[in-house]
Amino acid sequence: MMRSVLFFFFSFLGTCILQAQSTAYVLQVGPTAGLQKWDNASGREPLFQYHGAVSMESINNDDLSGSFYMQLGYHVKGSATRYRFYNINSGAPSGTATERFKFNNFSFSLGFKQRFKENSIGTVRYFYMGGLRTDYTYSTNIDELNDNNCNPGYYPFMVGVQRWMGGFTVGGGIELDFSELVGAQVQLTVNPDVTPQYRSNAVNNVIDTCFNGPNYSIPERRIRNTTVELSIGLRLLRKVVVVD
Repeated sequence: MMRSVLFFFFSFLGTCILQAQSTAYVLQVGPTAGLQKWDNASGREPLFQYHGAVSMESINNDDLSGSFYMQLGYHVKGSATRYRFYNINSGAPSGTATERFKFNNFSFSLGFKQRFKENSIGTVRYFYMGGLRTDYTYSTNIDELNDNNCNPGYYPFMVGVQRWMGGFTVGGGIELDFSELVGAQVQLTVNPDVTPQYRSNAVNNVIDTCFNGPNYSIPERRIRNTTVELSIGLRLLRKVVVVD
């Protein structure tokens, strides 16, 4: 099923790019706020990291209102636990420590961009966008966190990390033209994953190695990602002009 969907989108995007007269290439970077739901519960704190991406976008010289894009990017996703310490005598804050759950992902997405003609002012264009996305997780820091903890039930296990995920992207922003062929782009996107980043079944009779207590059970666990990304990019237009 997934292969059929990807084949359809590749074929559709290829047809759109062939019909388009020009192509825009966008190089963009920016900050990422990573959010995670553990076992469908909120309460995880955001992880502030970064992302970078390069995309190719179809451009019709006669009509700039709509286009299709293809994007490949690097994204650090996850969540954080922040510990706040207080002086037991005065009650005043004495420091903080942050524990980061990081998943380093490569992301490939296909989608569309719609521009608002009526809101365009000179060289500034407003747009909204949306698309489908596939992620591949090539590394994480779960093993590093588990090395410093004697309780195997506290952190996720490496074996439960899902290497492939699917999701979608929605957002909007503005385009600015510096010249006919060079411009900039600023966009804000929300990127929820539909499939889990982590999945593990329940584990029974786990030995308590921290306090030599009775055996206990680790419940089933699911972790899903959502990121909010602010991107600033450089747009380079490869313009094709047909001469009769």
